[in-house]
Amino acid sequence: MPALVLLGAQWGDEGKGKATDLLGGSVDYVVRYQGGNNAGHTVVVGDQKYALHLLPSGILSPGCTPVIGNGVVVDPAVLLSELSGLDERGVDTSKLLISGNAHLITPYHTTLDKVSERFLGKRKIGTTGRGIGPAYADKINRVGIRVQDLFDESILRQKVEAALDHKNQVLAKLYNRRAIAVDQVVEELLGYADPLSGYVADTTLLLNNAIDQGQVVLFEGGQGTLLDVDHGTYPFVTSSNPTAGGACTGTGVGPTKINRVIGILKAYTTRVGAGPFPTELLDEDGEKLRTIGGERGVTTGRDRRCGWFDAVIARYATRVNGLTDFFLTKLDVLTGWERIPVCVAYEIDGKRVEELPYSQTDFHHAKPIYETLPGWSEDITQAKTFDELPKNAQKYVQALEEMSGAPISAIGVGPGRDETIQINSFL
Repeated sequence: MPALVLLGAQWGDEGKGKATDLLGGSVDYVVRYQGGNNAGHTVVVGDQKYALHLLPSGILSPGCTPVIGNGVVVDPAVLLSELSGLDERGVDTSKLLISGNAHLITPYHTTLDKVSERFLGKRKIGTTGRGIGPAYADKINRVGIRVQDLFDESILRQKVEAALDHKNQVLAKLYNRRAIAVDQVVEELLGYADPLSGYVADTTLLLNNAIDQGQVVLFEGGQGTLLDVDHGTYPFVTSSNPTAGGACTGTGVGPTKINRVIGILKAYTTRVGAGPFPTELLDEDGEKLRTIGGERGVTTGRDRRCGWFDAVIARYATRVNGLTDFFLTKLDVLTGWERIPVCVAYEIDGKRVEELPYSQTDFHHAKPIYETLPGWSEDITQAKTFDELPKNAQKYVQALEEMSGAPISAIGVGPGRDETIQINSFL
């Protein structure tokens, strides 16, 4: 049985929650492998809509074990609040497992995130201000605090003291902010020990054993390929690796155990926050996509920037992730356009470029080269098979598949759980 990675193939917000939820009933484990509560998934089940920020989407699938891997940074207050909210709605959250090696987002991480972003002014990155970047920075600097540290007060206090020795100097001398008290942070963090104790496990051992025993494990990335700290549009990126390689480092499962890598593509393109966006529309079409598509960030609450489909980005995602399949979402949003432009290449300094430029400068100056495809006006939300789609919708999907470099194996034709056309099985 397979181990699969499911990730965003654009700048995030592609509909990974819907795709994960579609597979959730067929898999044994759904694992978040990176990011924190800066990611958001919306899953619609019947007439119920669930907005998940930190929890794996599999938590909504009975019989599936949701796992937060070691590559995730965890804000314990947010996690417990999210669990409580689901419990109140009758969702069973008791099967959740959290890696003891996952790092914690502390109060001083969120404080530093907000003040440093304000300090940057017009040069700001556009972070969510939730402490994600500072928590990952502490992890790399080896002064981070892990989930397992909650259960040893002596170690916890030593680590908080070491972190605040430096951070209080920065807060006071650079940002003119009040120093943060060690005792206050330690007391708050210790308060999370009991509520979280039943969830903590050696998830690396558990997941490897599960795969070896033939169980199905789905690795779920947050954000998207173009927000990857190594392979995205740096510096306008997240602080971790949403690309497929991050599934290995973020869970402790080796690459030879992964069978398929599924990229989620929106039928157009969106982006939240600052950074280059070649196909961005600042006109009526952009506003129409935003309105019909409900393009507002699940976690941030910010309007998403909208643009036409970018095949250059899709090809890049196929390459750096080794994608085996695509899940195309929100095709229904394009219903009603007479003609639909698709970016097939860029013009940079007068030259046609068909692959994503490695140079930040070149990408900032990239202008989209469009091919225009015929649109459709028929309602497609009730379509159950590919053949039930209007001919022009079929041609649009086929064109995107050919341009993107991997087969489109599923198509989202509406927001509902059952509004999906399955062309090829992922399992």
